[in-house]
Amino acid sequence: MDSAAPGIMRTKSDQLEMGGGMQSLSRTASAEAIAAAEINGGSSLSRKSSSGKKVMGSSPGRKGGHHIRKSRSAQLKLDLEDVSSSAALSRASSASLGFSFSFTGFTAPPEDIIADVRPFSDDDNVDPEAGGRRKRLISEPTLPIYLKFTEVRYKVILKGVTTSTEKEILNSITGSASPGEVLALMGPSGSGKTTLLSLLGGRISGNTIEGSITYNDEPYNKSLKRRIGFVTQDDVLFAHLTVRETLTYTALLRLPKTMTKQQKEGRAMDVIYELGLERCQDTMIGGSFVRGVSGGERKRVCIGNEIIINPSLLFLDEPTSGLDSTTALRTVQMLHDIAEAGKTVVTTIHQPSSRLFHKFDKLILLGKGSLLYFGKASEAMVYFSSIGCSPLIAMNPAEFLLDLANGNISDVSVPSELDDRVQTENLGSDTRNDKPSSKDVHEYLVEAYETRVADKEKKKLLQPLPISEDLKVTISSPKRDWGASWWQQYSILFRRGLKERRHDYLSWMRITQVIATAIILGLLWWHSDSTTPKGLQDQAGLLFFIAVFWGFFPVFTAIFTFPQERAMLNKERAVDMYRLSAYFMARTTSDLPLDLFLPIIFLIIVYFMAGLRQSTEPFFLSMLTVFLSIIAAQGLGLAIGATLMDIKKATTLASVTVMTFMLAGGFFVKRVPAFISWVRYISFNYHTYRLLLKVQYDHIPRSSYVINLDNGVKEVGAMIAMVFGYRLLAYISLRRMKIPNGA
Repeated sequence: MDSAAPGIMRTKSDQLEMGGGMQSLSRTASAEAIAAAEINGGSSLSRKSSSGKKVMGSSPGRKGGHHIRKSRSAQLKLDLEDVSSSAALSRASSASLGFSFSFTGFTAPPEDIIADVRPFSDDDNVDPEAGGRRKRLISEPTLPIYLKFTEVRYKVILKGVTTSTEKEILNSITGSASPGEVLALMGPSGSGKTTLLSLLGGRISGNTIEGSITYNDEPYNKSLKRRIGFVTQDDVLFAHLTVRETLTYTALLRLPKTMTKQQKEGRAMDVIYELGLERCQDTMIGGSFVRGVSGGERKRVCIGNEIIINPSLLFLDEPTSGLDSTTALRTVQMLHDIAEAGKTVVTTIHQPSSRLFHKFDKLILLGKGSLLYFGKASEAMVYFSSIGCSPLIAMNPAEFLLDLANGNISDVSVPSELDDRVQTENLGSDTRNDKPSSKDVHEYLVEAYETRVADKEKKKLLQPLPISEDLKVTISSPKRDWGASWWQQYSILFRRGLKERRHDYLSWMRITQVIATAIILGLLWWHSDSTTPKGLQDQAGLLFFIAVFWGFFPVFTAIFTFPQERAMLNKERAVDMYRLSAYFMARTTSDLPLDLFLPIIFLIIVYFMAGLRQSTEPFFLSMLTVFLSIIAAQGLGLAIGATLMDIKKATTLASVTVMTFMLAGGFFVKRVPAFISWVRYISFNYHTYRLLLKVQYDHIPRSSYVINLDNGVKEVGAMIAMVFGYRLLAYISLRRMKIPNGA
């Protein structure tokens, strides 16, 4: 220690004498700290000072660490005598870092390295999972929309066997949200948060809605769809598309026609970098059975799908559910960045952390469908303290508010007025309750808000908006604008459908199933002989199996098409992403290349192994017949799935229908009673079987297995009628399906 003391004294004097020489290093190292001080205030500065302690504490050598602490104390003392501002404190910390490295024999780090040793701050724009910096959200000009809702009530009708009852979901909800604000809807499960959010977003319509919801003092209309972004609670995304493909297809379909394809694709890439998704942009989204991006990245992709159109209003249903606290905090900070660009953000939130709670500008607290509080989030605790409800122990404000909304007053002071009410009730009853029930607490909170705050907030909503009449007229335009023409929508959806479903259609399991079946058939009918009656009978059985197999297979594949995509269809149709006709045509035609790939392999194996008619024309005619059967059977599956929209019901109906068509196909029963013979004419198995018999045995004299088919035009016409008829039925069923916003 004796030898170290002179060194310490010299260090102090060196700092005084060399102040001019090292001052530039101090200022350079603290440049970023000074900039951050002007933006973030003194709280971030104190964290930067603590960062210097951590970095210097990690220097090698016990004696070196001792010198660093002494040197840091001397420099802090010197600078604090000169200046007292928070910026000077930041410079003192940075200068101390530079002197400490010099004293211990290390070279002072460059400016960029010193900047990178800052601690993790709430205000930094950082990708929470990649750990790297990302650029700040683009502040694009957007039409400001002021959201107001007054006395909103919503009821649902519960239909019983004999009677119907009404259940009230929301009761007299009043509030507002302005551009640049984040409004949080809080409340326990079942309190009506999602219902209120859906009402404000125009996703619910009907006669059971009462009250007023206005956007710049105008009611909701369909033209608002292109100005509203709605992020649902469930992440509805295609599992086999990558992040970049998902956002690119959204941009191509939703952005206005005035933008070129390159501009739209550029916007998608901008959103990827804005949301910190560049690391996973080529990773598949994933799902239940497909490994993909993480939960936080999925949520950011969903948000990106909505902010890509630069909406004026952004609604989010529990965007932090299932995320860890750090990722949830980053998500809410991102919502703040979006709001700062002049957008109005409304989100439901479930059990936020204390840090998360303080990020909100306004708060609505719901309990059993009633309004318990509306106002600034920072004033919520003050309000509840004013009505006698204060936490008895230190707790998360959000946890305290949710306990009150649930009627739980454990660790909460009981208001004297509520206590008096409970005592009065005890006088007139046999049972004695020392504590108020949850019903008593709920009634007290509702009554307190209505008497103290409600009238004042309603008066605020009557004040005129600070916008011109031209802006009000802009959002009331009834014209519906599509982001792309019909043909563009069709081609984009066609490409998207091919990319999404190629993984299912061309999976090794399905390919193995078809090839294995073909090989087994080829072995069982190995080089069958059609010159003898017995061989002819055997080949007729093979042809009937081919007709049944390629009728059965497409039906049960197509059944799942629309029921599985119902959530995606509802989501995209609710925002007018494309026309239903364009989606239907793209969805049905994009399956054809995939549906026709496996039958080609199947027929090549079976045809030559079984020794069917060895000629070019019969081979290709047989293949065309099977193709026609597949397209007709696929239409039946689409019609059943679109009509029922329930996989279990659709599978049951399809099983009965396909079995009936098979029995009426002409192989098992040849003399069908007249009153039910009409079934065979709507059976694609029947027409396919007859066409295959004609193709294979048209050159053979008529026998019991080879019937007179004329030229087969009737069968082909019937099959073509089925192709279009079943699909028309499917389209009509989809058109009649209810979209959440009534579109």
